[in-house]
Parts: sequence; C-alpha cells; structure tokens
Amino acid sequence: MAFFKTIATTTVLAAALGTTALAADSVPAVIFDMGGKFDKSFNEAAYRGAEAFKAKTGIEYREFEVTNPSQREQAMRNFARRGMNPIVGIGFAQGPAMEKVAAEFPDTKFAIVDMVVDLPNVRSIVFKEEEGSYLVGVLAAKASETGKVGFVGGMDIPLISKFSCGYKQGVKAVNADAEIFENMAGTTPAAWSDPVKGGELAKSQFARGADVVFAAAGSTGLGVLQAAADDGKFSIGVDSNQNYIHPGSVLTSMIKRVDVAVERAFTDAMEGNFTTGFQSLGLSDGGVDYAVDEFNTELISEEMKAAVEMAKADIIAGKIAVHDYMSDNTCPF
Repeated sequence: MAFFKTIATTTVLAAALGTTALAADSVPAVIFDMGGKFDKSFNEAAYRGAEAFKAKTGIEYREFEVTNPSQREQAMRNFARRGMNPIVGIGFAQGPAMEKVAAEFPDTKFAIVDMVVDLPNVRSIVFKEEEGSYLVGVLAAKASETGKVGFVGGMDIPLISKFSCGYKQGVKAVNADAEIFENMAGTTPAAWSDPVKGGELAKSQFARGADVVFAAAGSTGLGVLQAAADDGKFSIGVDSNQNYIHPGSVLTSMIKRVDVAVERAFTDAMEGNFTTGFQSLGLSDGGVDYAVDEFNTELISEEMKAAVEMAKADIIAGKIAVHDYMSDNTCPF
C-alpha cells in the first residue's frame, strides 16, 4: 500500500530549503491519448493526478492531447528536447513512441501507463483490471433481474478483453446461468470517442434483455451511461468514478487509479526518488476497486456489499484467482 499513501503537502520551509532546487530540475509533462483529457474516464484520471501534483507543490506541468496517432512521437520528442522530466505517456498506444524517444534521451525519465517499455529510464505501470472488473461483475449479477447483463468495450484489443473476462468471471461466480452480451465499438482509435456508437450498442443489449451494462470504452462509454439512464437500466462506469454522471442509474464504477500513478511519477522525480521498471497494481495495492458514494449508495444493498467485499477479500488473500486475459489471450467464462 506504500505506493498509494497520501503524498504529504510540502511546507513552505521545506520548499525553501530543499524542494525548490529539485523542482527547478523537474518540469514534468503528460501526454494524454485519444479521447482527450476531459473524457470523464481514463485520460481524465491522469489529468486529475497531474492537477493534484500541481496543487500540492505549486509546480506547473506541461501537457499535450493527442488527436492523431502521428502526434505521439512528435510530442514526446519535443518535450524531451525541451528538458521536460519526467514525461508520462497515458495509454498502451504510447508504447512504440516511448521505445524510440526514451532510447534517444537516456537521461530523461519516462513513465507509461498500460504498457511495458523495457528500457532503463522508463517506469511501466500496468493494472490488474481483471480484479476490479470481477467485483463489478459480482454487483452486476446481484443487481440484474433478468439474468442478462452486457459489456461494451472501446477498441477491440487484449487490454479491453482483460476487463471483459474479469467481469464475466465475476458475473458467473454469482449466477452460473447468466447470459452475457459483449460488443466492441471498433478496431481503430476512433472507438474510444464515439458516444453515439456506445449508446447504440448498449440499446441493442437492452433490447435483448440485459438490464446492466459495463462500459470500458473511454468517452464512448458515456453513450452507454446515457442509454442506460434513458431506458431505466443500470450502467457501470470505468477508470474514473462515473457514478455522478447519471445518479441512480450508474450502479457503480470500476476505478483504476491512474491519477495516483501520475501524481506519484511526478512527485518521485521531483524528490529524486524516481524508480524505473515494472509495476502491476491490483486490489491489494489499491490500484483498482469499485466505487460507492452518495450517488449510488442506495443502489447497493447490504447483501450486495457483503458479497462484493467478500469477493474482494478472497481475491486479495489468493482464494479467488481472477483470470488474466493477457496471460494467454483466452477467456474461459
């Protein structure tokens, strides 16, 4: 849990005596991926982490929002040339660009979320999405009255199948006879930013009897949440806590703490504690979870909460092994 301990606010005296010198050498940067920093999901979680760092330290950061795949490498190299440090890339698609640019600038620190780049100056941060998805699958099965639930993914890639498979396993753990519908929004990066398509896919699943749909689709998922609210069904948000978007309709959200990962990368570089290598964050680290707040607390009964908390404890204790789709690209559920 040390990775996720709250970063203490820097005092004025400490800043004057030590942090200022470090900060002068540390101008962090973050590169958001397709969908933009206000996608209310994955990118926005990273944005909140960068903003939290700025609020606590007073240090400005640089940012770039990718709107075309060709911009990733260009933006990353531009930041490196200008002395930004560390440079954090958000999303698996930043991998090829970081492999090139980090090799060209070995004295610059880099971090990437959702991909592994095996270079000595890169921190690779991945999450056990399957564990958090299992938990929301338990809640979906408990909330469903039809025994039919759905999943809408963004781009059809193994990472999103990781969400889907964990979700299916959680659903099946509660109701072995449950029917699970699944659709992906597309095979290109545009699949992350098409709320209309997300809404259409959700409505098709509702028409087949689903009454709970989990969206892991970036801003495309906003269409799923809207369709559920319009049809009087339940949706499940992802990455950020999306319960507030349609209170009473969003059953819960599968939280992925990209915000903390970004804030920690910035802070570690500022303090001279930046480490590289591979980090895999799951339930035991606080890296993923499900969300309960004032917007959905009345939707989660005591029986549902007891069931999901037991599942959470069993996963952490190793009593439940959640299948990782990335291990063999298969899902047995």
